[in-house]
Amino acid sequence: MTGGGHDLAVIGGGIQGASVALFAARAGLRVVLFDAGALARQASGTNAGTLTMQMTRAALIPYALKAHEMWVNAPKWLGHDVGVVACDGLSLAFTEAEEEILSQRAEARSAAGAPIRLVSPTEAARIEPGVNPAIRMASHCPVDGYANAYLTGLAYRRALLEAGVELREYTPVTGVDPAGPGYDIRTLQGRHPARQVVLAGGVWIEPMLGWLGVDLPIRTLINQLAVTERAAPVMRTVLGIASGLLSLKQYPHGTVVIGGGWQGEGGRASGTHRATAASAIGNARLAVHAIPALRQARIVRIWTGFEAETADALPAVGPVPGHPGAWVIGSVHSGYTSAPYVARCLTQALLGEAPDMPLFPIDRLLPGHRPQ
Repeated sequence: MTGGGHDLAVIGGGIQGASVALFAARAGLRVVLFDAGALARQASGTNAGTLTMQMTRAALIPYALKAHEMWVNAPKWLGHDVGVVACDGLSLAFTEAEEEILSQRAEARSAAGAPIRLVSPTEAARIEPGVNPAIRMASHCPVDGYANAYLTGLAYRRALLEAGVELREYTPVTGVDPAGPGYDIRTLQGRHPARQVVLAGGVWIEPMLGWLGVDLPIRTLINQLAVTERAAPVMRTVLGIASGLLSLKQYPHGTVVIGGGWQGEGGRASGTHRATAASAIGNARLAVHAIPALRQARIVRIWTGFEAETADALPAVGPVPGHPGAWVIGSVHSGYTSAPYVARCLTQALLGEAPDMPLFPIDRLLPGHRPQ
């Protein structure tokens, strides 16, 4: 594109949008990235940083495995460290109902390629000595771990600038209009032409698609997390519970991050989210139940963040119907884990290449769509 326009405009500076911008810029495109706030400070900066197969939908396991390898090797391709710790992961069952859930999910994820197997309480205790001996069963995965969500945003910012991406933080986009062979990106500062556009706004994908006349409902989750003071080592794995209501890990410096989808209050319309006492208490009780030694730790901070989810809990990744050159990426369940690889596949598509793995087009979620 000639003049002041860009080859690609990415709207949304979370890990998914930032990854697309980075890969596209490295492929030779002129890229501008817009974010209403600071880079990677919404869902990508407020999540627990878990890199897990056990909380990933079976359909996403092949993507998550590739992405996990990318995360572990981030200094090689991203160029900067993101504090990744690779370790074992355990998902626990304390009741008969949880045993059934665990067995079904382990079987489905194993069939999709994840190295997950069911283990006895005795073997689980060998893997994680701090686990509550009252467990009935566990599933074990050697491909697990976590990154530092705060460091990830900083690392991406440096990599994007090094790749020549024009960063426009604190620049809310108010609309996208088809204009000739491309699109005009509207902001309070004016219009910015681009040949292609990627909508990567997380929970705001729904109103973003509305700019182009596409109605795709996106559910807004408000996940609540907590972190303890620094403590002596009490665990060495990433832990979860079959119900999905616990994500637990201890960082090298001693703090323990407690999550698991407990909900706070707020919403997309107000753009606000806040913690609730009920979720804080429930989440802490479950953490202590899984790792009894945590009873001695004190929680020092609680926070919340948005997460987006489609009607079928599968990603929205692919072309925007009826709008050549417009793309969407988001609502990837356990999206932090899979983000860089899913973004790589989308970038291949917008470059005119065949993606290494299939995308997740949104046609399936639109009224009147009939599966082929």
